[in-house]
Amino acid sequence: MSAPRLHCLMVLSSAVEGVSAQSYIQAYTLASSNFSIQLASPHGKNVEYVQQDDNNRRWFNEFRSKASSNPIAFETVDSARYSALLIPSSPGAVHDLASNTELSQIVNHFIREKKPICAIGSGVAALCCVMSPDGKSWGFKTYSMTGPSVFELARTQEFSSLPVIVEDFIKDHGGQYNNSEMDAVHVIIDRHLITGQNAHSTLMAVQNLTLMCAQNIWQQGYEVITYYPTHQHNFTHYVDYMYSLTKIGTNAM
Repeated sequence: MSAPRLHCLMVLSSAVEGVSAQSYIQAYTLASSNFSIQLASPHGKNVEYVQQDDNNRRWFNEFRSKASSNPIAFETVDSARYSALLIPSSPGAVHDLASNTELSQIVNHFIREKKPICAIGSGVAALCCVMSPDGKSWGFKTYSMTGPSVFELARTQEFSSLPVIVEDFIKDHGGQYNNSEMDAVHVIIDRHLITGQNAHSTLMAVQNLTLMCAQNIWQQGYEVITYYPTHQHNFTHYVDYMYSLTKIGTNAM
């Protein structure tokens, strides 16, 4: 008899700047093969998936016909039900997630319980919401993480009007920020937190989320693991790490 599927809460921005279509498809497709997915957005508002092309537009047309494509409101989320939190790359996150008080309560639950959290690209801005009531302490201070670099953001037309610059926020609030070259696949794991630098890092980040949940490795004292595909030494280390986890999972079945 197979084990019951774990539940994953997928947090989405409902701002007009939307959610990256490609990051969402990759994250949802991979995660839904391992988890029961529940979408959530501010007040349960509809989500705009941006940068669609002819190929993924057909995918979204089919996806939107399903009842499961409708997000629930943050206010109705029972955080205790979920084993993982997933935030795909979302340009709108800096506008409606970075300071959302309801989302802050959800993320705080995952921090307290040390449940896996995976945030990717511009979706990392959603983690900025976890501030203490006095606004002086951030829930992810001391964590090592990545997110879109200033140089990556500077290429966008919206750069000058962004309310939050993720790299600066992390550094200013006690986090340890690290990035690779622009558009590189770059993932950092620190304790139960997985972050990806950009939308290109989606698959690698979600694969690590799946492994983390399957093996409960966040309870075994793992610290920081960084993946740089452009550096052969680190790439080899990462492949060895992934292989060891896969082998453990195979032996446990």
